[in-house]
Amino acid sequence: MSSLLARAPSDAGALTQEIRTLSAELDSLSADIRNVAADGRDLLDAVPAEHQASATNLIHYLALRRHDLRALQPRLSALGLSSLGRSEAHVLASVDAVRIALRALHASKCGETAAPADTTSQQELLAAHAQALLGPSPARRQVRIMVTVPTEAGADYTLVHELVRRGMDCMRINCAHDDRDVWGRMIEHLRRASGALGRPCRVAMDLGGPKLRTGPLAPGAAVLKIRPERDIYGRVTAPARIWLTAAQGGHPAPSPADATLPLPAAWLGRLRAGNTLRFRDARAARRVLKVIDVDGDGVWTELAKTSYIVPGTKIRRAGARGKAPAEAAVGDFTAREDLIVLHTGDSLVISRSLRLGRPATYNARGRVLRPAVISCTLPEVFKDVRCGDAICFDDGKIGGMIERIEPDRVTVKINRARECGEKLRGDKGINLPDSVLQLSALTAKDVEHLEFAVRHADMVSLSFANSAADVQLLQQHLKRLGGENLGVILKIETRRGFENLPEMLFAALRSTRCGVMIARGDLAVECGFQRLAEVQEEILWLCEAAHVPVIWATQVLESLAKDGLPSRAEITDAAMSERAECVMLNKGPHVCEAVSVLDDILQRMEAHVTKKRSMLRELKVAGHFLSHETL
Repeated sequence: MSSLLARAPSDAGALTQEIRTLSAELDSLSADIRNVAADGRDLLDAVPAEHQASATNLIHYLALRRHDLRALQPRLSALGLSSLGRSEAHVLASVDAVRIALRALHASKCGETAAPADTTSQQELLAAHAQALLGPSPARRQVRIMVTVPTEAGADYTLVHELVRRGMDCMRINCAHDDRDVWGRMIEHLRRASGALGRPCRVAMDLGGPKLRTGPLAPGAAVLKIRPERDIYGRVTAPARIWLTAAQGGHPAPSPADATLPLPAAWLGRLRAGNTLRFRDARAARRVLKVIDVDGDGVWTELAKTSYIVPGTKIRRAGARGKAPAEAAVGDFTAREDLIVLHTGDSLVISRSLRLGRPATYNARGRVLRPAVISCTLPEVFKDVRCGDAICFDDGKIGGMIERIEPDRVTVKINRARECGEKLRGDKGINLPDSVLQLSALTAKDVEHLEFAVRHADMVSLSFANSAADVQLLQQHLKRLGGENLGVILKIETRRGFENLPEMLFAALRSTRCGVMIARGDLAVECGFQRLAEVQEEILWLCEAAHVPVIWATQVLESLAKDGLPSRAEITDAAMSERAECVMLNKGPHVCEAVSVLDDILQRMEAHVTKKRSMLRELKVAGHFLSHETL
């Protein structure tokens, strides 16, 4: 009220008129919200009774957000009233509370004496739904931690025990990897660790969905480039370690090797520690191998200079005498898969046949004779593309546009790549953000995996959820398998999935338990990296309005989990993740440490903020300042 008291008496008339105008605008907004809810009665009636309040509030929120309220908000704030910026969980109650407050300011006897609705109960719905899906929150924080476990979790109980001890609340199993036996052992280890530590931990199984990826490339030249370690001045700091083994029935290197070379067993049998081996590599450069150790399975050697070795390279044992052959030829070894280097302006042909891809071919002047060709894992999607549609490869590293569509191929013009060129290999993701792909989110393999999930998991994630029909199909299979009570998580990772999120939320609310995962990796590629923050916010708002818990996923503390050291941006991102109900970490050698760091960050942030609301907790710096009686 201080803003009102500060006004001069001459402003009283203008103030009264402003309050009347605002009251009329809020009345109109409230009526529109109620009308939209009435029009959507059939949609709401399809939702079970226990989720009616959430579905109703979601439709209220959608009605509210179709209006541009930016001009209204500062006018409300100027009167000391709510600007509706925190109304997601209780939309109509918030609007009506402001209406009543405006009428009270105007001292109007309008008959509105009913107290505003209890907004606390609306907020508690989200907490209850999060607990139903994700399990109880730990004592120290409200946000749960989900961890994608590696294959080793199926064989290493200690790893799973340590993850639970450090703060894992949900174990995520990616069905795109491993098999039922490994998954079963992972879950067995989790149940054992959870019981031993007295910490409940749930299991989420992630269905793979339709994977649109590049096909394999033809093998490149069979050549091994072997080089020693060097410092920044080019000086050798450690020689390359090369394992020599029998060409027939040889053994893998017993410890990490820079290269393995197959050679005749009889020739290897005559080598001794200290022998010198000489050869000319593929460039005719003279090179020397020093024999360091010999055992029954092979021979360890060291190389001090970079070498290029191909099958047939002849290696000679220095000082060899007698009739024993001094020279032996390197046997065949598997050629590495080739790669395609793409620059802005290049053409790339995507073949609809499952042929091996190959790089472009050039004439002596560097002009393209044949453009690069690659296949894809789901060629049927190209019936849904149009010329001008965008296409991205390898997590958005390479961008292009569909230039020409033919019965057996699609030609892409590359319009985004680094100046030095970008490498494209097989089994890399393809995104078609502009295209409406007629692909079901559930594959035949997913349905098989669903049978296992119903028996062993607490929740299942639907990858590439794009429409309400996708959600309903999953629900039908769950009902057929007797898994109606299994939690359902919608992974939002495409532009179409984001645009259809409201209708998918209404469908998901028909399940006993549901949630949404923001799969930020693919979503950034689909919507554009510059839009990711905006899209992420909108998903959080919509889900809060529906009282649906959110899982914040992809690349959280990824550098820490993989390399042991986080970036500053990752720490800030982890702090922002407190606004979700769960945060997902991906696997990595240092994932246990990442769980501890995330646990600490979430505890600290919850003292300052929840969702978008600032929490005025005691500040140590303020107490320290006042204790010195400086005021």
